[in-house]
Amino acid sequence: MLQILYFAQDLADPAVRRRVMMLAAGGAKVRLAGFRRGTNPLATTEGIEPIELGFTHDGRFLQRIGAVARTRLSLKQSLRGVERPDLIVARNLDMLAIARKAAGIFGSDVPVVYECLDIHRLLLRPDTVGRTLRASEAFLGRDVRLLITSSPAFVEHYFRPLSGIAAPMMLLENKVLELDQTTARPTVPLAVPPKDGPWRIGWFGALRCRRSLALLSAFSRLMDGRFEIVLRGRPAYSEFDDFDEFVRNEPFMQFHGPYQSPEELAVVYEDVHFTWAIDFFEQGKNSKWLLPNRLYEGCRYGRVPIALRGTETARFLAIRGLGMLLDEPAPEALAALVGAITPERYTDASRRIAACAPETWIFNRSDCEDLVRRLAAAATASPPLTQKRRTRRPRSTPTPQNEGGLS
Repeated sequence: MLQILYFAQDLADPAVRRRVMMLAAGGAKVRLAGFRRGTNPLATTEGIEPIELGFTHDGRFLQRIGAVARTRLSLKQSLRGVERPDLIVARNLDMLAIARKAAGIFGSDVPVVYECLDIHRLLLRPDTVGRTLRASEAFLGRDVRLLITSSPAFVEHYFRPLSGIAAPMMLLENKVLELDQTTARPTVPLAVPPKDGPWRIGWFGALRCRRSLALLSAFSRLMDGRFEIVLRGRPAYSEFDDFDEFVRNEPFMQFHGPYQSPEELAVVYEDVHFTWAIDFFEQGKNSKWLLPNRLYEGCRYGRVPIALRGTETARFLAIRGLGMLLDEPAPEALAALVGAITPERYTDASRRIAACAPETWIFNRSDCEDLVRRLAAAATASPPLTQKRRTRRPRSTPTPQNEGGLS
């Protein structure tokens, strides 16, 4: 059994819970350690008691640097009683710094995997700050055995041209985790348009984009109740002036709080007709390149995604002939796109989604086992070339993920 020590930047993040569940379902024994940015009982994993390293805060990068520095000094004490892992996985750059220290504590030959699912805006700056952070990432990741990321655009726009990471790359999309399938090949349901009530657009998950909130507010008012906006998940309160008060004052917007993923996804998405798959947070960079969880979640349940042209999400949908693509991020443009939709047109859009292979949206137990096998292989692989030697060879290309599972 592969022994994994997993370092997470936020123990209250539902995505961390999902990843731990995937590794455990794949046959690994997982020990979880990391920081907290808040409380979220829905993110706890049965049988996993995490090692808490302290508290960090959204949007406070300097505070996070200080927390990482302090944790590195006390890490040996924090890991007392933890058996030597076969592999350490670090979820983002903060955790990579801690993972390197942990590898030194357990023995320098403990392999490290770097999981980077978002590209922080500071890493993309062309100035001294950006160059320093990229150099730090390259140094900390100089001999990681595998780099895991979730979107081809991250590879194309950051890891190939800017990052100094030499490791092989693995694409691991943010698909819906389904471990209790009753059939070998689950079906995607066909969504039903409303008979009498309003159309509903669901914006779910990590709610951190104030521009999306303002746009959806203005759009719903413009449509005068024909469309309602349903919000669920975890608002990043640091990004809004007063999220709760704003929503309370909206006549056609509702916030229903957090939900447990993947257990409650079916109920959550059955309540809406469209999925808001647009994010202006770190606009033009990370938000343009990512493939968000809500894209896969909504399509898993046949809900029609709305994406912004020019983004990786829109490219993903356009290749498959799916979704509705917004030309301009304005309430009037959104009204022109969906305001005149008919039940027939909507049913056709949902039918296109349902016709896709379910594996496009779903990550099952077999995929979990493939993931753990890939990590086990990375743990026994030779370290990558050093930065100095790597300049003589082309940069590693990512291992793609097929619709049927991991390559």
